[in-house]
This record gives sequence, structure tokens and C-alpha cells, in this order.
Amino acid sequence: MRPGQILVADHAGVYVIKMVGDVRLTLCISFDQFIDTMFSRDDFCDVMFDLSEAEAIDSTTLGLMAKIALQGREEKGITPVIFSNNDSINRLLQTMGFQEIFTIVSDLEAPVQPEQPLAMDATEEQQVKEKVIEAHKILMGLNQDNRETFRNLVKMLEER
Repeated sequence: MRPGQILVADHAGVYVIKMVGDVRLTLCISFDQFIDTMFSRDDFCDVMFDLSEAEAIDSTTLGLMAKIALQGREEKGITPVIFSNNDSINRLLQTMGFQEIFTIVSDLEAPVQPEQPLAMDATEEQQVKEKVIEAHKILMGLNQDNRETFRNLVKMLEER
């Protein structure tokens, strides 16, 4: 499996986030900082995820994706698009309840090429722990299955 990478681009306020390889929590602080920057931009109007080259996405990253969808709906009235043609990734998205907060498509009329990779996080363990807890709480809020799946993990992390 290829190491994970998140590539980003901005095209007139439409942000494209492409995930490549095995995307893990090592990118969570950089990804969260990008999310804050994206939402603070005056021209921000939509976001699209390209998961066509993602091999695996961990639950922390999924939680941050859900954060974008929920915050986008609340602040801008948008429903982000996820492009994914990988059956395994699509099953994961379905299991997490992403069809409720994203528009998920399996093909695009024209490819979009994000060009700027997010840096790997070199942050303190406490910051990563806080982002992991936040991301999983977001996922837990999506449906009962997620609440059951992540309840013990969140409880354990909060007690540490």
C-alpha cells in the first residue's frame, strides 16, 4: 500500500481534496488546519473529494471529512461531492452514513488535478489525540452504528 497523501487545490473558491494511498491520522493536524483555512476564505463556495486513488482511509480522516460536510451545510448551505470508483471505499462511506451528508458519484466528466500536498504532521501527541477524539465524535453523531462502533475508543482516549 502506498503511503497516504492529501493533495489540495482551489479553483475560484471550489476546493478539491484528493486522497492518495493509505490515508492515516498522521495527516490529521495538517488536514484540520487546511479545513480551518478553507472555511476562513471569503471566496470559499464548495468542496469536492477525489478518492479515486485512495487505498484506505482511517476513521480519523473520515471524521474530518464529515466535519467539512457538516460545517459546509451549516455555514454555506453546500453538500460536498465525493468522487469514488473503488468498491471498498464506497462500502466504507456507506457504512459511515456519508450518503446522508455528501453527494457520492462514481464518475466525473472532467478530471481535476490538485497540486499542493499537505505536509505530514510533526505535532505533539496531545494535539493528535484531541483531533482523533473530535473526528470520532463527529462520526458518532452521524448514526447509531457509528455511536456503537466508536464509543469505547472515544471513552478510552478521553480517560488517558
